[in-house]
Amino acid sequence: MGFSRGMRWMGLVCAGFGVLTAASPSPARLSLKSASVLVLDQLTGQALVEKQAEAVVPIASLTKLMTAMVVLDAHLDPRESLTITADDKDELRHSRSRLPVGTHLPREQALLLALLASENRAAHALGRTFPGGLTAFVQAMNAKARELGLSGSRFEDPTGLSSGNVATAWDLARILEAAYRYPEIRDFTTRPETTLQSGRRSIQFPNTNALVRNPRWNIGLSKTGYIEEAGRCLVMQAMLANRPVLVILLDSWGKYTRLGDANRIKQWLEARLGSR
Repeated sequence: MGFSRGMRWMGLVCAGFGVLTAASPSPARLSLKSASVLVLDQLTGQALVEKQAEAVVPIASLTKLMTAMVVLDAHLDPRESLTITADDKDELRHSRSRLPVGTHLPREQALLLALLASENRAAHALGRTFPGGLTAFVQAMNAKARELGLSGSRFEDPTGLSSGNVATAWDLARILEAAYRYPEIRDFTTRPETTLQSGRRSIQFPNTNALVRNPRWNIGLSKTGYIEEAGRCLVMQAMLANRPVLVILLDSWGKYTRLGDANRIKQWLEARLGSR
């Protein structure tokens, strides 16, 4: 199944799924606050909602989906112990972390924390301990982007802290589709929370996407992102109106508006395409 870039908002018929007519509300009339939006029927690849979906923009921690795929593709030992070092500290934006320098954790748990809690130190450690180091890891990320046919994507680091990590909404749909094939990514990104035992301390890490804890949502994959240049971002695979849908929301200006956009899209699709 491929995604057709040629489809625009003009009334799309999804065979067996219902009809979006020319009289249907446009994305603007949906009051979507995200600057770039793409909602795709995962079965047909048809765009159900599209707004500035070909703009190349920073993607912040959505990057970690690519990081996870590169790590899993390398078939490294998931039980190997990694150590968080001073090299993993964010010297670019000085973001906070709940992983102290000196923390030991298995690679699999570092991947879980990078995806579920968007832990930058965990993501950086995954890249730093890759065979060949961080340079080789970033090269592997860009090679994976070429393999997936991502024409607007470029990666500079495994965390997404660099504003040089960029993609289009269409590219992110391909990343979502590819990431959905990895059971570990589906599992790790949709757990409500996880706990890290660090010495005598138990550290709780909630999922950065509150919608995974909402019983009204059936989410199969999720990732959030934020840096100033990217705004608030959210990508998900979810069941909406009884069909698998990919949702990409980029550069939302408020802390909660990406969640509001997701809920508005859900209500709109279920009202027009049915929730049977």
